[in-house]
Amino acid sequence: MSENQEAERGGPRGIQSVEVGGQLLIALAAQGRPMALKDLAREAGMVPAKAHPYLVSFIKLGLVEQEGGRYGLGPLALQLGLISLQQYDPVRLATPRIEELAISLGHTVAIAVWGNRGPTIVRVAEAPSPVHISMRHGTVMSLTGTASGRLFAAHLPREVVVSALAMEAAAEGRAAARLDKALLAEVRELGLASSRDGVVPGVSALAAPVFDEAGRIVLSLTVIGPSAAIDLDPAGSAALQLLASGRELSRQLGWR
Repeated sequence: MSENQEAERGGPRGIQSVEVGGQLLIALAAQGRPMALKDLAREAGMVPAKAHPYLVSFIKLGLVEQEGGRYGLGPLALQLGLISLQQYDPVRLATPRIEELAISLGHTVAIAVWGNRGPTIVRVAEAPSPVHISMRHGTVMSLTGTASGRLFAAHLPREVVVSALAMEAAAEGRAAARLDKALLAEVRELGLASSRDGVVPGVSALAAPVFDEAGRIVLSLTVIGPSAAIDLDPAGSAALQLLASGRELSRQLGWR
């Protein structure tokens, strides 16, 4: 049968036994811990007698390992997971998401990553509305006066942030700013950072983090707009959409 014929009949034909056995791997990944045979079989929707032969084959391949009567993911499964994570470029993964957010929220949405001088804008999606805030790639955001800066300051090691504050102050010829510990604690608690008229009067922003598999912040999703129009309420639509997007991207990067 040709590929065209397969497509006409619902797509390429798979191997049913592989798909059935794969449910065991899916169940192990979902639970995130070793499981007894009966529990694993139940989660995969099959009886233990049917599940056992699949597990024997998976053990031989290194996809599953058995210890003390429990089955967990094996070394090959872990290796495949690491390779998969390495193939995910967080910025590439997040770029389509900010395009969607810009349309949905009606404001400019940017991606910022931690650069050698602090939070740096690397992608910008402008809103289709006639009023939007222009952002340039490569802009380094203030650590204390912007939502992106506060977000990174709340999640990075203190010594990294203090060093960046010193560099920022030296570049502007002033004394280094101090970290507001209460503000950073609030950012961590809410999962969001905001700034109203922080650096540019009339411009405000809201930022949510994206984490990698080790729980490290890798980028911020930041919505920027006129202070009179943007909703900074942590329970508002913009905040909820940013949080949902950040969590989904973090999940794709291996964060649990």
